Amino acid sequence: MATTNFYAMLSRMRYISRWGLMRNSNPENLSEHTLDVAFLTHALCVIQNTRLGGAVDPGQAVLYALYHDCCEIITGDMPTPIKYQSDTIRTAYKQVERGANARLLSLLPADLAESYRPYLEGSPDPQVKALVKAADKLSALIKCVEEESGGNREFVRAKQSTLAALHAMALPAVEVFLTECLPAYGLTLDEL
Repeated sequence: MATTNFYAMLSRMRYISRWGLMRNSNPENLSEHTLDVAFLTHALCVIQNTRLGGAVDPGQAVLYALYHDCCEIITGDMPTPIKYQSDTIRTAYKQVERGANARLLSLLPADLAESYRPYLEGSPDPQVKALVKAADKLSALIKCVEEESGGNREFVRAKQSTLAALHAMALPAVEVFLTECLPAYGLTLDEL
């Protein structure tokens, strides 16, 4: 039986730094970000299902969250202002991401690859896709809140634009999270 490099490659997420254009008081790596997005995806699914009458499968959504940025092991973290600067760049980067995900899948034996393919290619369910995207943005917002709470003003504008993007998603579960959960991220340990 051949060996696979896939899992060793995934472990390299901890070496991919995020927020490369910003001065960080507390550096964040891709592995930390991914765990946050998985937690936040689960929270949004629970809010959606419990408070808003939804029927999202939280387990499936969390699996999509776990793999949502794996391609960055190969591509690195493209800063948001560059990634979304134009349709041409966004389209080209999506193609690069697809190629990176294909490379990751190629590291698995064929019989295992099919179990990972859906998660690396992204959910076909628009509600799951929207909740994972929202959790990704919430993770960025929380990073901004934490940096700002620590006295780092570098993240003030990023916080404003990320909050505006979250409101523009018009997802009720996100609004519940912003109202009921986000304020706690600005508290100290003693205040929690």
